[in-house]
Amino acid sequence: MTMTRNLAAMTVVLGGLVAAACGGGTPEPAPATAQPVEGQVVAVQDTMLTDVFDASGVAEPVQRAMVSTRLMARVIEVTVREGDRVSAGQVLVRLDARDLEAKRGQTDAGLAAAEAAHQEALAQARRIRALYADSAAPKATLDAVEAGLARAEAAVRQARSAGDEVAAVGDYATLRAPFAGVVTQRLVDAGAFAAPGMPLVVVEDQSTLRVAVTAAPDAVRGIRRGDRLQGTIAGVPVEALVEGVVPAPGGNVMTVNAMVPNRDNAVFAGSAASLSLPVGTRTAVVVPAEAIVREGDLTGVRIRTPQGSEVRWVRTGRPVGGQVEVLSGLNAGDQVIMPPSAAEGR
Repeated sequence: MTMTRNLAAMTVVLGGLVAAACGGGTPEPAPATAQPVEGQVVAVQDTMLTDVFDASGVAEPVQRAMVSTRLMARVIEVTVREGDRVSAGQVLVRLDARDLEAKRGQTDAGLAAAEAAHQEALAQARRIRALYADSAAPKATLDAVEAGLARAEAAVRQARSAGDEVAAVGDYATLRAPFAGVVTQRLVDAGAFAAPGMPLVVVEDQSTLRVAVTAAPDAVRGIRRGDRLQGTIAGVPVEALVEGVVPAPGGNVMTVNAMVPNRDNAVFAGSAASLSLPVGTRTAVVVPAEAIVREGDLTGVRIRTPQGSEVRWVRTGRPVGGQVEVLSGLNAGDQVIMPPSAAEGR
């Protein structure tokens, strides 16, 4: 009996081992159930998109002035620093103008002498005219005083012109901002010596920027003054108003100039810029940007299926307004599920 029970126990153990070996070890997990649909469902449709060519360029200030002088004089004061905002007419630099003051005194004295001589010549001419009218003075005498009066009048005009010239040159002793803007360069300090034509301060009006890009004639064929183009300045999306399309020097290319408002100087002049030039249309699949799901380097969307919803990985293209172009992985008619938070905000 004892031997019989032992044989039965061994049979049970061997049977369990054989069953485990035949089953392949740990049982496979049951398939995951599909997730329920949560959020607004949006049907994918073919959309007509405008193909664009992104032309690169630079954003420059619409106004830029290199303030210089016509004088050769010592700088006695520089009232601004780089980065300062200035208003039109604000004093930027003062030069030593003592030589001009002396010359202004000379011209004032010369003008006074010329005017006195003119008054004397005018009085003499009046006397001789009266005598000539009474036949008490010969014609030669009248001609002589008339000529003297003309010379006196010319001397007055010359003296006034000399005074105006000194005053005009004197304006270069006090240099002012030609327009409201920002000081981008301060090139001299007090004590330096300024020469005619030498830049002293650079002022830029960066409230509006001009973006200039070049492209082939075919790329700009449909662009006209007043058109609005999308673009970027230093990576910041902007909208530009086309100012004009002109031939570029030195090649079979065209230049597109466009103006971009730069409120609060949000971007810096001289930054890299681009304009998206429309070159045609095509049909494409787009989805709302809020529907995009990202996991690491993967990009996908959640779509509705008969079992519920699942994530489908796709390849995306460029953004189009508040949507994103899908290059592959979706077809027209697929149903994309918006996240609940995005659906509530729409």
